[in-house]
Amino acid sequence: SRPARGSSGKMAAPMSRGSRGSEPGAAPYGNFPNYSRFHPPEGRVSLLPQGLLRSLFPAASRPLLGLDVGCNSGELSVALYQRLLGLPESESSPEPPGAGKELNLLCCDIDPELIQRAQQSSPFPASISFASLDIMDSRARDPFLSSYLERFGRSSFDIGFCMSVTMWIHLNHGDRGLLDFLALLASLCTFLLVEPQPWKCYRAAARRLRRLGRDDFEHFRSLRIKGDMAESITRILTQECAMELVCSFGSTSWDRSLLLFKSTGADPQGSD
Repeated sequence: SRPARGSSGKMAAPMSRGSRGSEPGAAPYGNFPNYSRFHPPEGRVSLLPQGLLRSLFPAASRPLLGLDVGCNSGELSVALYQRLLGLPESESSPEPPGAGKELNLLCCDIDPELIQRAQQSSPFPASISFASLDIMDSRARDPFLSSYLERFGRSSFDIGFCMSVTMWIHLNHGDRGLLDFLALLASLCTFLLVEPQPWKCYRAAARRLRRLGRDDFEHFRSLRIKGDMAESITRILTQECAMELVCSFGSTSWDRSLLLFKSTGADPQGSD
């Protein structure tokens, strides 16, 4: 429920497409304005080993590139950055000298208001970039990501983050959309950290919309991929997207698994 995803393939702000409006529960793309208050970043990042990137990329000879899809207002993105690099987890910590030498992180969300908040509050402006982007709109996505990667002479990201995103893609774009989304991330990233929402969250999201008198999610009743979503997403990534499950870091207190995948054809040495 962290990110926002559009269903029309356009980059219009969700306010013009049946957005959350003034109701905090009305966020059909997951663009909750205060998400980090009810699912704090510490509950996720504490499951990850400190300095994880150095163990995944022991021979990295250049800055690593990361992609965070559905970053909301950026609190979790910043916490992930600090944890993965083993930095002090304090908002008052200054940006280290030479920031960006170890990791440059591109964070995107469909909601421009959330992105503006992220940009204004980021303690690491030299190494974390925030951008408003509908990841399901290939016409906007492909040139944008290509342009970012070309700045570093790269064609892919070293690591991707998909934190409480999959349900919103699935509800708004259906089974085909979920399959396409996972295939996209697998093609873009050497490693992929996924936090899938369990099926009970789908039902809760649908109930919230109905209570507010909104139309139901277009695809909710026709989804065939359902049940154990962590298992389904693992199966899709490993059987259809040429990735392997490297590690499960356990579950958050609100019952979400943190799963790390690796591309089976990639060389994780920090060389493209």
